[in-house]
Amino acid sequence: MTLVLTGAPEAEPVTVSEAKSFLRLSGSSEDALIEGLIRAAREDVERSAGLALIDQTWRLALDAVPRNDVVTLMRHPVKEIIAVTAYGTEGEASLVGAGDYQADLMSRPARLFFRRRPEPMRAMNGLEIDFRAGFGEAGTEVPDLLRRAMLVLVAHWYEFRASYGPDEQPVSYPPHYERMIAGYRDRRL
Repeated sequence: MTLVLTGAPEAEPVTVSEAKSFLRLSGSSEDALIEGLIRAAREDVERSAGLALIDQTWRLALDAVPRNDVVTLMRHPVKEIIAVTAYGTEGEASLVGAGDYQADLMSRPARLFFRRRPEPMRAMNGLEIDFRAGFGEAGTEVPDLLRRAMLVLVAHWYEFRASYGPDEQPVSYPPHYERMIAGYRDRRL
């Protein structure tokens, strides 16, 4: 199972001016650094919590449909299934019709139940599921707690940027950052 980002978000949940205000900075000499820290903070929140903050597209490649006929999509929140493609033993692609699966986008993780398994499929990466996930197209649609977690992370990394070399980054995480994103993590029994 491989999950690949196919369409990056077109915006960040936090703007450079919001981050500069949080950091109490003026001037534009470090805008590029702050922009990079914002992007890294978004990526860290998304990776840590299994989220897509701003709308983005993903592709999940599987060798086969699992035995229970249910495929889980490990990014949240999933907004839509764009396409399901099965590849035959000779590599020929065919779209799986929406009537052949049922999508549950409300659950976390979102899941697809296959009523009919597409077969025969090639041995590796025989099934691809393209989907769109995210809270919305703009940062204002992202939950405020996650935006604040990003700002705390940006501030922490900004503060320690000169103390350690680039190969040692990130040096640490602020203790309250983990608490801020804990409620958004996918919990498993």
